[in-house]
Amino acid sequence: MSLNIEQKKVLVAEVHEVARSAQSVVAAEYRGLTVTQLTVLRAKAREAGVYVRVVKNTLARKAVEGTSFEPIGSQLKGPLILVFSKNDPGAAARLVKDFAKTNDKLVVTLVSLGGAVLSAKSIEAVASLPTREQALSMLLGTMKAPIEKFVRTLAAPHTKLVRTVDAVRDQKQGAAA
Repeated sequence: MSLNIEQKKVLVAEVHEVARSAQSVVAAEYRGLTVTQLTVLRAKAREAGVYVRVVKNTLARKAVEGTSFEPIGSQLKGPLILVFSKNDPGAAARLVKDFAKTNDKLVVTLVSLGGAVLSAKSIEAVASLPTREQALSMLLGTMKAPIEKFVRTLAAPHTKLVRTVDAVRDQKQGAAA
């Protein structure tokens, strides 16, 4: 169904607003997918907090102008679906990667993260990026490790003394028996 000029302007503005605040984008060719399969993809995207939109390439190029995703404009070719990660940089890549496992007609064409355009093969790396909660827990573990090691070092002489006294006591009890 073709859009009139006003509808196109609204669509471009909507996608531009999402692209301005998004952290990453995945473009995938959806040729051969049924409407039911695309509906399932959209439902999973809503659950994951990911924005999914099928946009004509010329409108998509206009929508990403002035955003960090402007470099992808020249590489938009064929029937593409754009998947934007709003909060978690790896969410879109994880969604597309998982969906493509069961639907081989969804083919990733490019991934963009932080303004850099990456090849389709890099979806594995982007999908494996930790979520915010995972990254914070890893940071906390890293910050906590030196303190834990320091406490263990301070406790080691006392622990060794207790074990030595215990061993001496066991040895004396064994000799007395």
